[in-house]
Amino acid sequence: MEIGIHTFGELVPDPQTHQKISARERLKQMVRMAILADEVGLDIFGVGEHHRLDIAASTPSVVLAAVAQATKRIRLTSTATVLSTADPVRVFEEFATLDLISNGRAEIMLDVAPSSNLSSCLVLISKTTTTCLPKRSTC
Repeated sequence: MEIGIHTFGELVPDPQTHQKISARERLKQMVRMAILADEVGLDIFGVGEHHRLDIAASTPSVVLAAVAQATKRIRLTSTATVLSTADPVRVFEEFATLDLISNGRAEIMLDVAPSSNLSSCLVLISKTTTTCLPKRSTC
């Protein structure tokens, strides 16, 4: 069994001050969260892609590159990289570069059709297997 954390970088109010935090502060929190996850021995840290104003992480590969520099062993993955809004070759190149930066710790989960229940599936690509899983909900 593997245990990890994933986030979209939601811009939620601070639980103590009830003030909405900035996207910059949320991204810093995400890196600190990944460092802590690495230190306590979690297996994986994931960042999802979403294109909304209340989400800080619209580009998982960039966030994960920052995390790669701050962590040692935790595996790094996108939890949703939307191929219908990106050039698949560019996505491959970004994650191949992330894999080099992280010393082989990068993985990617691809969302091929975010707005369709029937044709949507998540494709998990790892170094040894490719699995297609039915998507549970729409974005």
